[in-house]
Amino acid sequence: MAEMMYGDIPGISKKVSRIFFGTAGDTFLKGLDNNALLDAVFDAGVNAFDTARQYMDSEKSLGKWISDRGNRDRIVLLSKCGHPGPGGRKRINEREIRKDFEKSSRYLCTDYIDIYLLHRDDPDVEAGVIVEIMNGLKAEGKIGVFGGSNWTHRRIEEANEYAYKHGLVPFSVSSPNFGLADQVADPWGGGCVTISGPSNEEARSWYRRTQMPVIAYSSLGRGLFSGRVHADAPEKAGEIMDTVAMKGYWCPDNLERLRRCEKLAERKHCTVPQIAMAWIFRQKINAFAVVSTRKISRMQENIEALHIDLTEDEVLYLDLRRKDV
Repeated sequence: MAEMMYGDIPGISKKVSRIFFGTAGDTFLKGLDNNALLDAVFDAGVNAFDTARQYMDSEKSLGKWISDRGNRDRIVLLSKCGHPGPGGRKRINEREIRKDFEKSSRYLCTDYIDIYLLHRDDPDVEAGVIVEIMNGLKAEGKIGVFGGSNWTHRRIEEANEYAYKHGLVPFSVSSPNFGLADQVADPWGGGCVTISGPSNEEARSWYRRTQMPVIAYSSLGRGLFSGRVHADAPEKAGEIMDTVAMKGYWCPDNLERLRRCEKLAERKHCTVPQIAMAWIFRQKINAFAVVSTRKISRMQENIEALHIDLTEDEVLYLDLRRKDV
């Protein structure tokens, strides 16, 4: 059985598993008892958990496990705030952020969240104002490190320039979409940010240079690289991938990436999702991947993928930058 790999996120004393367990799945959204699955995931070495105020009752489901097991000091907890309200109502302000935190902390059965992310950006709000709000929460002991989900690297730079100039704590973590699949359209609308695909090389270069931790969501193309979609049966993709996934990730280039994953998976005697996961960790980015699954066997496969070697030529081949290997 492969062992989990861990990384460092500055400001967090614990080693952080390279895989975050994502709680946006159906049984979590419904607030059901997921203790058995979470036990198995934790026993496999995953100590980092991703949730959000926006994820319906997911925080309640995760919080039940934390309370029942009394393991708060052994896990790294990530939640998100400030998601737009109904009709796209903007919520990046102190009142809404604090309201989200109070609800999240109550449902998660904790008074402290290790990683607190702004779920969306609001470019109409000065970055410095947001930095001040997050520093206030940190000074009160409510949050550890903070950052943005779906923030561009340029806005993060703007926020951090303000922080450095005013002697404040900067953004120290980011959660964009990142993976082998190119996000060709905004899946949900309302400001999703990706650093995948050929048009985002500047962003990836920035993350390689700064080594700011990237907590990648939809790291397997929201099911495109699940192993259930097959390159030789593209007409069936819509039966497997939901409308959000089809909008965001279905395109000819991604279909070719899937075909190449299948080819390398056969050659290396592993699975398509393992190849796609291994690709993420060969990018010289300080990457962590959010993975959701209902089966512990799938999580074990993801952990095994951390140990799969890909040559530089294979990395380029998978991303359509080399014709063959």
